[in-house]
Amino acid sequence: MPIMKEPSRLLESVVALAKEAGRTILAIYDSEFSVAQKSDQSPLTMADLASHELIVAGLARLRPQFPVLSEESTASAFKDRKNWPSLWLVDPLDGTKEFVKRNGEFTVNIALIHEHAPVLGVVHAPALGLTYFAAEGCGAFRQRGDQIPQSIRARARAPAHPVVVGSRSHVNAAMETYLNRLGECELRPMGSSLKLCLVAEGTADLYPRIGPTSEWDTAAAHCIVTEAGGAVTDLKGAPLVYNARDGLLNPYFLVFGDKSRPWLDYAQGIEG
Repeated sequence: MPIMKEPSRLLESVVALAKEAGRTILAIYDSEFSVAQKSDQSPLTMADLASHELIVAGLARLRPQFPVLSEESTASAFKDRKNWPSLWLVDPLDGTKEFVKRNGEFTVNIALIHEHAPVLGVVHAPALGLTYFAAEGCGAFRQRGDQIPQSIRARARAPAHPVVVGSRSHVNAAMETYLNRLGECELRPMGSSLKLCLVAEGTADLYPRIGPTSEWDTAAAHCIVTEAGGAVTDLKGAPLVYNARDGLLNPYFLVFGDKSRPWLDYAQGIEG
């Protein structure tokens, strides 16, 4: 079944579902939870699994014809999922390391993908009381608690010394090379997909991700950045695509608002 022409019709329900998942996460966040390790040595908590189960059930009620691909799902073979024109792409708890550190910088990410592009995105940060959301052609919004949502825009003209947001948990030599080429800037550390949302709301100018991420880490916020007037591209300038490859790892990428600045030039020779 083809996707509806107006994914915004689903947005209110997906925002409500993300907030419900956030309340489930916070109940565990405020308890003495245990931490397990996945095969890749990344952390896993009861909150990841509880949020996953709630979101999968909620999306099945909302649009059962769209399959769900979640970080905590059993892996679907590409030979099967390559035939999915539309799907939900979910990270039920993005920033588990931040959750374990109890610094509040973790999110619930829910995206609707159609023909390899995100057409709806919700990023909810339960500990911060913040929700970002967007749908194709409808703009991007930020909501504090249950207040009236406010429209957001990426900063179209970055200052001479841009605000650069980066991961608290992932720093490597290639990233240092990029920043050295960029020159003087204000660095702001941040966890989870909130980094992309800071670009979308115009409080940061650039998020260079010179390191590994998965598609569920970026899809929801990618939609928000795009609808806010920004861009999410690989190091050659092409927009990130989803459910288009056998693996689910993203290439290295840049997120920015000012499209007149040569952000890509600083990435020459960096592979990923």
